[in-house]
Amino acid sequence: MAGINEFFTPGDQRAASVNALFAAIATRYDRINDVQSLGLHRRWKRRVVELAHVKPGNLALDVCCGTGDIARALAGRGARVTGLDFSQEMLSVAKSREAVGQPSSVNYQHGDAMKLPFPNASFDVVTVGYGLRNLADWEVGLSEMVRVAKPGARLLVLDFGKPDNSLWRAAYFSYLRVCVPLFGLLFCRNAAAYAYILESLKHFPAQRGVETKMHALGLTAVRIHNLLGGAMSINVGLKPG
Repeated sequence: MAGINEFFTPGDQRAASVNALFAAIATRYDRINDVQSLGLHRRWKRRVVELAHVKPGNLALDVCCGTGDIARALAGRGARVTGLDFSQEMLSVAKSREAVGQPSSVNYQHGDAMKLPFPNASFDVVTVGYGLRNLADWEVGLSEMVRVAKPGARLLVLDFGKPDNSLWRAAYFSYLRVCVPLFGLLFCRNAAAYAYILESLKHFPAQRGVETKMHALGLTAVRIHNLLGGAMSINVGLKPG
């Protein structure tokens, strides 16, 4: 039921609720991700970068960049990267992770994923990690990613998934319902911030819905890369050239 979680507010208030959520957990975000995924989230983000096939000099956009893991990894492959996020607190953490005394490898920018502040056909690669699910309208967010992608660009979406296997899905949802909020309570003193994950996932069509929308937006070579039996997933598509 919508509204059970204080940070999940459908409709026009969604952005404010999500912004409050990430303001509350920004400084502990990576630590709890390491705990709840046993460090696997870092492997999954590396997989996104591998599938991006980025080349030196490519222009890349990481939407909802958070603390900048994917953005910095793309920059490490030689791309010229813009990392965009709605949360100033998360951007502050991302900027703090840049090497002291060295030029920033990423151009971090505050902005709205549903109204990307870039012209059409601007980027060779567009990624989003654990962000599409948090938008007031994820379909608008994905459409915006397609709009700013150049012809031939790759688009990649990493997020929590919904396993096809009903038994595994039930076990996985139980973990999200019981264990993950406990981690939030222990490390953030805020169980609701991590109970939000399951609540938001219930309202998100996950990899199958993203796949359908990618086809509807005209992307080609659309594929789902399931991780942990579909508990996590990476959707990949190409903008026609």
